[in-house]
Amino acid sequence: MPDIMMNRLDRYISSAVLSSLAVVLAIVIGLDVLFAMLDQLEDVNDRFTMGALLEYLALTTPKRFYDFIPLSCLVGCLIGLGSLASGSELTVMRAAGISIGRIVLAVLKPIIALGIVTVLLGEYVVPVTETLADSRRAVKVSNGAITSGYGIWHRERDEYIHINAVLPDGSLKGVTRYKFDQDDSLISSSYAASGRYSDDKWLLSNVRETLFSEDRTQANSYDTQNWDVKLTPQRLSVIIVEPDELPISGLLSYSSYLREQGLESTTYMLAFWSKLFQPLSMIALVLVAISFIFGPLRSVTTGQRVISGVVVGVMFKFAQDLLAPVSTLYSIAPFWAALMPILICGLIGSWLLRRAG
Repeated sequence: MPDIMMNRLDRYISSAVLSSLAVVLAIVIGLDVLFAMLDQLEDVNDRFTMGALLEYLALTTPKRFYDFIPLSCLVGCLIGLGSLASGSELTVMRAAGISIGRIVLAVLKPIIALGIVTVLLGEYVVPVTETLADSRRAVKVSNGAITSGYGIWHRERDEYIHINAVLPDGSLKGVTRYKFDQDDSLISSSYAASGRYSDDKWLLSNVRETLFSEDRTQANSYDTQNWDVKLTPQRLSVIIVEPDELPISGLLSYSSYLREQGLESTTYMLAFWSKLFQPLSMIALVLVAISFIFGPLRSVTTGQRVISGVVVGVMFKFAQDLLAPVSTLYSIAPFWAALMPILICGLIGSWLLRRAG
């Protein structure tokens, strides 16, 4: 078949898959935004108005796109190729000598491009919009302070740190520090009303300090006090957001910092590899979808295809989430924990495609 005809065929298959994918993605994101709005309505007040809520939902939409794109690829591919199969178009293509491999390639071309866009979105757009959305919402809800539950806990060397709130400009409110010796005995505790970062160091204000010895305690007060710690505002911004909202570069940097402090970094490294392997996840799920169309779901209804896609997608996501604690418990390398579900899906899809061919 001439190349021009093959190119037209590739575009036709790609457009059928992409149009179905776009519809699925719009529906899933729309439902998620609706549920998020209903969940946030109880926080609406004089400061966090309905307009602010809509702004928050708009800013968090890129993250929703990033989260739901693998599932949408799976279901969209099932619906798009399924419609071609239902109209006997795939049968005609096969009768004309078009191999399954060529059809797979036609489907994967836009998916690979979409995977690259998704990686760039997760690296440069999602971290910015999520931080902006959380900060603006928190400022309005909590009257200027960004809080995380009951504050933020952090450990550096022999010091345990609790920060009540982080303001949008990176300054701190309510810094409590507990310092221990090598025998894990408390040697000092202090509380600072506020702190700001200047000239590569923290300057704490209104500090009350208590020193502990074997037979007595000593209380000190300082108007200002230098705080020697490697916790910069940039690293602090990493702590106050979830790992899956961070850029790949930020995850790698913070994981290295945690290892330097002798702390567990598995969660952040698992998020790093999961984000890096996001395009592979999309390709693996699409291979499963294509194999289903040429195999067990060749003659079923669209509804059955959608249900099958949702079930497979949820199982894939469940496997990814389950491997996070399992990798920590059994010391499985985060690289393999993130790659294992992708390899399993890819192998299943490839095996079913070989059987269909």
